[in-house]
Amino acid sequence: MNFNIVIPAHNEQAFLADTLNSVLLQTLLPKKVVVVNDNSTDSTETIIDEFSNLSTVIQKVNTSSSTEHMPGSKVINAFNKGFDVLDDNYDFIVKLDADIILPDNYFERIAYIFTGNPKVGIAGGFAYEKDTEDIWTLNHPMNKNHVRGAFKSYSKSCFKAIGGLKTAIGWDTLDELLAQYNGFEIFTDDSLKAKHLRPTGHAYNEKAKLLQGKAMYTMRYGFWITFIASAKMAWKLKKWRVFIDNFEGYYTARKERELFLVTVQEGKFIRKLRWANIKRKLL
Repeated sequence: MNFNIVIPAHNEQAFLADTLNSVLLQTLLPKKVVVVNDNSTDSTETIIDEFSNLSTVIQKVNTSSSTEHMPGSKVINAFNKGFDVLDDNYDFIVKLDADIILPDNYFERIAYIFTGNPKVGIAGGFAYEKDTEDIWTLNHPMNKNHVRGAFKSYSKSCFKAIGGLKTAIGWDTLDELLAQYNGFEIFTDDSLKAKHLRPTGHAYNEKAKLLQGKAMYTMRYGFWITFIASAKMAWKLKKWRVFIDNFEGYYTARKERELFLVTVQEGKFIRKLRWANIKRKLL
């Protein structure tokens, strides 16, 4: 299968070389790897240049967005800049973070999943991070059928059906909801253990704390699903301030009449799907 990878990179000098090496060691190589140097002030661009000189597969794109590492909009804007330089001849597209080490058979397995079941629209493995004892440990606080945004693969038909990736926090939840709305399935493979070199959200700006609630509003969750999702998030993080921040973000977005990311019909489907998942976990 033909596939392309887009890697948004902002000040990733500590991790990028390891990520690119793991891509070039794959048993199934990509057609093209576009690394988007997003306003980096360290040696990220130099590393990209070194790898592009080593392999014609790797291509650099420079872009200049905000220097703040805000979740959602910054990374997807960079992804879209990279995606725009690719042609339409691919079977699946990969959004990969610049701090991930993949097992050598990762994309061979992903291709096998897409080939074996055309209904699968999004596929991926699981993230492992080093714990306090320097042991690689599973870090997947979400549902097991969720693929982390750090390494998501989309079939071409699914990617087109969902209209690409939304430039907003919550994009890596919304993509799966819209995939299911369009009749696709999500597939996670626990044999694919990706090493995540930097803990999630390590570099996020403090201004991002209200964006989760805003995302829940713009995805048309409604009050009660936002309430339950926020309580669950706060409990998992052991930070009850998260619950308050989410609702402040939710009501701020409603007051300011933020534009919805989904249609009325998509929102109805999303709420129905969310309620079904909640009821299933309670039974």
